Amino acid sequence: MRTPNQVEVIIYKKKDNRIYFLILKRSAQKGGFWQPITGGVEEGETYQEAVLREIYEEIGVVDIVDLIDINYTFEFLENNINYLERVFGAKISPESHINISKEHTEYKWVDGQTAIKNFLKYPGNITGFKKLIKILKQKEGLKS
Repeated sequence: MRTPNQVEVIIYKKKDNRIYFLILKRSAQKGGFWQPITGGVEEGETYQEAVLREIYEEIGVVDIVDLIDINYTFEFLENNINYLERVFGAKISPESHINISKEHTEYKWVDGQTAIKNFLKYPGNITGFKKLIKILKQKEGLKS
């Protein structure tokens, strides 16, 4: 059973000393907008377990190089339910194969500023990206 808790997972990879972020376009039935991986936390499931499950369900990847809880949450209202979404970053190998679910129609690898300026729609997603980029600049010492 689904809880009012959600996860957002910003997938990234390091290639040629740069960081690229995966954004997914939701199907028209699901809004048709671009975003990172998102999904519900099931009853009895930890946030980290939900993150790993959602990554597998939405892009088919199981090998996570690094998982970062960026210590950021935001709330939103949908269908008269208040949800709390907790944001994570997940580093995958540059060689990982992306196999998107039917929930999405396409995906792109972009730099952080392109994602923020040209693709992301919701303020919570944008803030999550900005916070992860800041963490990665300190942690990885790389450009995004």
